[in-house]
Amino acid sequence: MNYRLLGRSGLRVSELSLGTMTFGEEWGWGASKEECRRMYDLYRAAGGNFIDTANRYTEGTSERIVGELIAHDRESIVLATKYTLKMKDGDPNWSGNHRKNMMQSLNHSLKRLKTDYIDVYWLHAWDYTTPAEEVLRALDDAVRQGKVLYIGVSDTPAWIVSQMNTIAELRGWTQFVGLQIEYSLVQRTVERELLPLARAFDMAVLAWSPLGAGVLTGKFAGGVPEAVRLKEGSGRLSERNLGIAAETAAVAKEFGVTPAQVALAWLRQQKGNIIPIIGGTKAAQIEDNLGSLSVSLGEEHLKRLDAVSRVDMGFPYDFLNSKPITNIVYAGTHDRLRNHRDVR
Repeated sequence: MNYRLLGRSGLRVSELSLGTMTFGEEWGWGASKEECRRMYDLYRAAGGNFIDTANRYTEGTSERIVGELIAHDRESIVLATKYTLKMKDGDPNWSGNHRKNMMQSLNHSLKRLKTDYIDVYWLHAWDYTTPAEEVLRALDDAVRQGKVLYIGVSDTPAWIVSQMNTIAELRGWTQFVGLQIEYSLVQRTVERELLPLARAFDMAVLAWSPLGAGVLTGKFAGGVPEAVRLKEGSGRLSERNLGIAAETAAVAKEFGVTPAQVALAWLRQQKGNIIPIIGGTKAAQIEDNLGSLSVSLGEEHLKRLDAVSRVDMGFPYDFLNSKPITNIVYAGTHDRLRNHRDVR
């Protein structure tokens, strides 16, 4: 395991993060406490130090299990958790981005995790109701109180994240060092706005569902069972995504590795500071994911995977990158200009 800096900070985190949404069985699926320990031990033995959880995962059980697992080695763990999502039905103030929910969620998370501080505290999802200034000031207060060391933002539009980091910089408040988003070979629309944002602000990108909810593991190579197709609808099990999975499996066969390892290697080789969040319900899945660390895709394979999975960038990107426009914007010198600040 190698390590990366977490965005615009000096914090050193492992190049794969262990996601713990599956820690606990309250949602009718997931892993037992014993299997969670096996997954955790495998990850730690490989050199992993970055654990990702949330107050909402398995109704709080994920945090409780994580707290027990890291208790003997807390100072060596970079512990991340989140707030926003509901912890009580019918009460409007037990969810959302506002200060009240943030503080009560943080205090409950600290108790479940059996720790007195969180290394990275994430806003889990944007609620479109709380002012940016309220969120930022409340997070900054949590940092100044010593309950939180760094902050990140997840599942939020790029323009809002940009606005918030700019406000924080101007007012001397704590800025986001990480951006958590869905990113994989079957979900590349984030390359339009969110990834350029992260590069511009030097934010680490934590990629959740890096295997497309299992589509990229090759488990549907023999066809999608009707019951699964009906349950999933047309989302991740579209013909396009199954085609991407087939090409991923073809590349994996040439390398003599698993499709999941190729999908994770592709992510790790993308431009920017990308950290996939791996997870599973069995230790064997974590072991397989960790095997991706020894996979390095060549230019030919990267081009093949890009060709089958790329998305249209849309306006204004396709317009601005067209030859007629670049010719008149750069007076015919575009190919001779080296722009070291290009974050696209």
